[in-house]
Amino acid sequence: MSKPLILIVNDDGYEAKGLYALVEAAKDFGEVVVVVPDSVRSGMGHAITMNEPLRVKLYREEDGVKYYRTNGTPVDCVKLGQKVVLRGRKIDLVLSGINHGSNSSVSLIYSGTMAAAIEGSFEGSRAVGFSLLDYSPDADFTASVYYAKKIIPQLLKMKFPPYISLNINIPKGNVEDIQGIKITRQTKGYWEEDLEERVDCFGRPYYWLSGYLVDQDGKEDSCQWALTHNYISIQPVQVDLTAYQYMDNFKFLEE
Repeated sequence: MSKPLILIVNDDGYEAKGLYALVEAAKDFGEVVVVVPDSVRSGMGHAITMNEPLRVKLYREEDGVKYYRTNGTPVDCVKLGQKVVLRGRKIDLVLSGINHGSNSSVSLIYSGTMAAAIEGSFEGSRAVGFSLLDYSPDADFTASVYYAKKIIPQLLKMKFPPYISLNINIPKGNVEDIQGIKITRQTKGYWEEDLEERVDCFGRPYYWLSGYLVDQDGKEDSCQWALTHNYISIQPVQVDLTAYQYMDNFKFLEE
């Protein structure tokens, strides 16, 4: 029997340490193909490239894994992987990450990592985004690899519901620091942001976005609670953004 086909993508680019950690976690469970951006594409959400040519190039082949990089977005990586690199072969599992930094709460909306996973679910594949609560380029992914190796084979055995992906966030720390795994919902929260004004070498002002997550929730079934208490958060994510419970509130507009 043929091996499962695993497509790995990310938003941190082809040099990211988290990418090679995810390859290490997945390579024993199937045929692995990597398609990633040629530079960092964090925070791009579900952006796609429409106004310039997309290019994709094989840049590395090692231990049976082929690595491609592209000038596109994380979502483009999934599209190129499916339509160009793999020529329409059925992908058994799309893995995105491992992201340098968590994608809990409202960060899910901005995340290129999770946008790529969601795109994978559009194509009918099992799709998962992995993120580590450590923003350092030199983050330690030992625990992430350890748990990903436990989770990936289980995912390959199950059937995902249509258009459902998983958002997996891993707390920073050693294997022994992690308390377990919790199935969670999205934390209610928002980013308290600031645009810091700076001046370039020509005396012209520019702005640098900074901020921090405000947790308005605090309940034990939320993703942020799990991370704060050293649990891995696994959150099922759906595509449909319709607020069904409020549809009747706007019925008067039909009159």
